[in-house]
Amino acid sequence: MDFKSFTDDIEKNKWNVFGTEVYEDGKLTHSWGDTKGLYEIYSATKTILSVAVGIAWDRGLIDIDRSILDYIPEEYVHKMREEARNAYAKLSVKRFLTMSVDGFPFRAEGDNWLKYSLDIVPTAPEEERFSYSNISAYLVGAALHVAIGEDLGCFIEREIFAPLNIKEYEYDRSPEGIFYGASKIKLSVHDLSKIGLMLTGNGIYEGKRILSERYVNEATKVQIMNREGGYGFFIWKYRDGFSINGKLKQKCYCLPKKKLVITYLSHIEEDTPELKESMERNILGD
Repeated sequence: MDFKSFTDDIEKNKWNVFGTEVYEDGKLTHSWGDTKGLYEIYSATKTILSVAVGIAWDRGLIDIDRSILDYIPEEYVHKMREEARNAYAKLSVKRFLTMSVDGFPFRAEGDNWLKYSLDIVPTAPEEERFSYSNISAYLVGAALHVAIGEDLGCFIEREIFAPLNIKEYEYDRSPEGIFYGASKIKLSVHDLSKIGLMLTGNGIYEGKRILSERYVNEATKVQIMNREGGYGFFIWKYRDGFSINGKLKQKCYCLPKKKLVITYLSHIEEDTPELKESMERNILGD
């Protein structure tokens, strides 16, 4: 491993990377830049939502094989158009976790995102097709809010952030007050690494079990194929492991067989592979 060459590449190319860390066998071995400041993690938020789903699933509070309508407030379900209600009735929570529901725009709009989302009629609901949309994650968050019977943001603070010793964070809600599970969390590099370490540890972090091994296995394996190599429950396949991803190159690469976790947060708008290639060359030894 040549961590210095990786950070030299960052500096030489003026890539806008805020900070990066490497963990080997659960121990922090390399660190560069600002790893403690808060930054927008964008869609890496979805993985934190997946962890929250897993905790609720472990406790029998939600059945991801049931229709998502079973966990949507009744007043919204009653107001749905019949065509939309019939389509949603065929769609399990798991279908939304795996982004296998087609027909959504990328994000909800207006002053009531739940109503907006439930007005959309999914395309061919019986057919599983990878279709990435923030609406899928938003609806999972709305369903989980009902399933646990409390504010989802508070649940995440207590059941995920507190056991991981994550003390500094920010998150946002939809206009109607539901935790926005698709994006909008701010974390540090160091604290996003903790999510990766917990998942790499089969649900255990520093001796504390956060998630069942069964859920971690389901969440991190390929549930549906896509051009990136596969997708689990709001988690991306990466080589023989998996990754937590957000736009503008927010990354936490988890390689359990190598006992490696590599995290960086950045703001890189160009859709270029150079940062990832440098990481793979210098840290993974490709």
